[in-house]
Amino acid sequence: MKLNFLKVFPVALAGLIIGNNAQAQETSGSKPSFKTWSIGVNAGALTGVSPLGGRNDFSNWKASLGYGLYIKKQITPAFALRLDGVKGKVKGDNSEPFNDGSTMSAAINPMASFETDLRYSASLSAQVNMVNWSMFNDHNNAQLYATAGGGLVNYKTTNVARSSSAEIEGNATNKFVVPVGVGAKFRLSEGVNFDLGWTISFVDGDTFDGVRARENNDRYNYGYAGLEFALGSGKQLAFYSPVAATYQEALAAKNTANALKSDLDAQKAENAKLRTEMADLLKDSDGDGVADKLDKCPNTPAGTVVDGSGCPLKVPAPQVTERVIVTEADRKVVRDAISNLEFDLGKATIRSKSYETLNRVAALLVEKNFSLKLAGHTDITGSRELNLRLSKERAESVKAYLVSQGANASRIEATGYGPDQPIATNKTAAGRQQNRRVEFTLY
Repeated sequence: MKLNFLKVFPVALAGLIIGNNAQAQETSGSKPSFKTWSIGVNAGALTGVSPLGGRNDFSNWKASLGYGLYIKKQITPAFALRLDGVKGKVKGDNSEPFNDGSTMSAAINPMASFETDLRYSASLSAQVNMVNWSMFNDHNNAQLYATAGGGLVNYKTTNVARSSSAEIEGNATNKFVVPVGVGAKFRLSEGVNFDLGWTISFVDGDTFDGVRARENNDRYNYGYAGLEFALGSGKQLAFYSPVAATYQEALAAKNTANALKSDLDAQKAENAKLRTEMADLLKDSDGDGVADKLDKCPNTPAGTVVDGSGCPLKVPAPQVTERVIVTEADRKVVRDAISNLEFDLGKATIRSKSYETLNRVAALLVEKNFSLKLAGHTDITGSRELNLRLSKERAESVKAYLVSQGANASRIEATGYGPDQPIATNKTAAGRQQNRRVEFTLY
C-alpha cells in the first residue's frame, strides 16, 4: 500500500505536548520567556551498514541521498522530545568482502544487490544536551547532544538475483525501528541553528535488505547536516545555561545589597547631620530656657527670671493666685495653631506658614498669662529612639518660637512621646498623618 511520508507524524505528535505544562511552570513568573518549539530540515547520506559494527546481509554499502524533517519541543535546557521523519533509499551489494575478509555464498545469499526505498520513517526520540560550553553567559552558542527513541518505518525492497540478474520486488513492510544518534548544534542567530547529526536505526527484523541470511536485525545509517528554526519569542531554551543564569542572579543580588548599604550609610550620615543641627538650634548655654540663637542676654546667672529674649526681668510679675479660665475662643486659637503647624520633612524646623497662628498663641499666653504644655508625637515609621528624639525636638522648637515672641519660657513645658500615644491606626497613611502631631494644652 502507498503511504505519504508525513502521514505518521500526527500519530506521535501528542508525545511532544506532554512536556508543555511542565515548561510553562518552569518559565512562568519572573523568568524570561523562551522559544521551546522548533522545526528542523536536513539532508545527508543514507547507508546500509554501520561503521560502528554489525553487519547486514550485503558486504558493500553505498551512500545514497536522504532527507529529513523534525519537530522538537524543548522541555528543559537539557531535555527535549523530538519527532523525526526520514525518507530516501538505502543500497548495497556483495561486490566486496566483508570487513573480516569473509564472503557470502550464493546458497546463503542468492541476491547480488538490494535497494530499499524508505517510503516513510517516523520516530519519537528523547534528546539530551550533554555539554554546556558557556559557564558565564546564560546563552551558549554550541552544544553536543544524544538522541534515542522508537518509531515505525515503512519500506519496500528490490533485489537483483545473482544467477539471472532479474529484479525481485518485495512487498511494502512496516517494522518497528529504534534510532540512536549523536549530534552537534551551533546557534547562528536567536532563531536559526546549524545542525550536524548521525543516527543509527536498528530495524526489528532481518529483511530490511530483502534477504534473511544472518538471522540478525538489520540497520541503516543516516549522517546529515541541516538547519533548525526556533519558533516564538524570547531566547532559545535549548541554549539556556541555568548555571550561568544563577551566577548572574547572585551577582545582581550582590549589587543590590551594595546599593542598599550605600543608601543606609547615606541615611545615617543625614541623621547625624540632623542631630547636630538640632543640638545647635536648641543649645542653651546659660540654662535660662532661651536657646542661644534667640538669647539676647547670654550668660545669665542661674536662677535669674528672664523674658522671652533671655534678659532678666526688671519688674517681677506680681504673684496673683487666681482661677484660670480658658474660653472657647482661646481653644480656637490653639486649634488653629495645631492645624497649621508644619515642619520640614524629618526635621524640627518650623515652616514659615505656621508663624501667623503661632504668633496668636504667643500673644494669648502673654495676655492671659496662661501655662502651656506642648506634647510632640510621631508615627511608628523609623526607630523608636529616633522618633522619641524627633518628637521632643519638635516640641522644644515650638516652645523656642513662642518664647521668641514674648511668651514666658517658665510657663511652657515641652515633652516628646514619640510613637507611644497614637490617636489613629499606623497601618494607613491617613492614620500615620494623624499620629504625627504636636498637642497644645492650655491651663
